Amino acid sequence: MLSAPRWVGWWFRGAAIYATMALVASLAAPGPLILPQLAFTLTALAFQLVFWTIGGDPVRYRPLMLAGVAEKGAFGVPALVLAGGSATAAFGAIDLILGAGFVLAWFATPSRAP
Repeated sequence: MLSAPRWVGWWFRGAAIYATMALVASLAAPGPLILPQLAFTLTALAFQLVFWTIGGDPVRYRPLMLAGVAEKGAFGVPALVLAGGSATAAFGAIDLILGAGFVLAWFATPSRAP
């Protein structure tokens, strides 16, 4: 039976926990909650379930790891480019670091035999 290095599961599940906490906190931020913010947050929260699932069986869900890289890049790059030196840029940088870890995890995880 193929298995991924232990850190791969921890990396994905840790990313899911971190992002869930950050996203829930963003919902509690002062100010009015607008529809685009709510849609982004709920969509991102749904993706954390994907990361949690990948962490449970990295070999089985290895193809989804690349979707995780795309998700992290889709927020991380615009956040760095558009937010400049704000706190949003810091969150973007964290997402890019997590995405880089997803790439490393993809390479470290064996693919299943056809």
